[in-house]
Amino acid sequence: MSTAFENPEQAADSIDRALLGVQSLANLVRIQTAESIACAAALVHTAIKSGNKILACGNGGSAAEAQHFIAELVGRFLTEREPLAGIALTVDTSVLTAVGNDYGYEEVFARQVRAIGNAGDVLLVMSTSGRSANVIAALTAARARGLITISLVGAVSNEELDLCDLVITIPDKSTPRVQEMHLVILHLICEIVDGAIASGD
Repeated sequence: MSTAFENPEQAADSIDRALLGVQSLANLVRIQTAESIACAAALVHTAIKSGNKILACGNGGSAAEAQHFIAELVGRFLTEREPLAGIALTVDTSVLTAVGNDYGYEEVFARQVRAIGNAGDVLLVMSTSGRSANVIAALTAARARGLITISLVGAVSNEELDLCDLVITIPDKSTPRVQEMHLVILHLICEIVDGAIASGD
């Protein structure tokens, strides 16, 4: 059977190139976004401490990362603590298909934000393109209801800047690399929030 890799050395070379790309991007992200990551964690922690909740959404791989992030909050990250209030807007297939069918796919997140989002809640969205219509609609709905808005995006021009309290940009146009860095950032937010909770800050 033919494969993309004809020998182990070829596979190892491809892995090395991928890891080098991730390391270079990680160094750039560390320099450019450390303060923004800390700010995002502070916004999440403040909302939770005030009795509010975290909403998260995205499409495709970003949907999976939104669910992953919420699972870390409701379950746990690294340390034992009380569950934290979070909802992924990507998981209820009946809501998604009903809203998509009746109002269009652009509304699948926004309608949920209008239904359950309250002032002081945080909406965290992910979009590698920064142009996902349903994500922008969700941010618009969140802004109208007084939610705090955080976006994780890729290195492209995007329409989210004016709708967000905080935008964290990954300076790369490769969707896999951007998604990998988004996951690192989500884990860092969880780690910082857990640390703040443990310290009573």
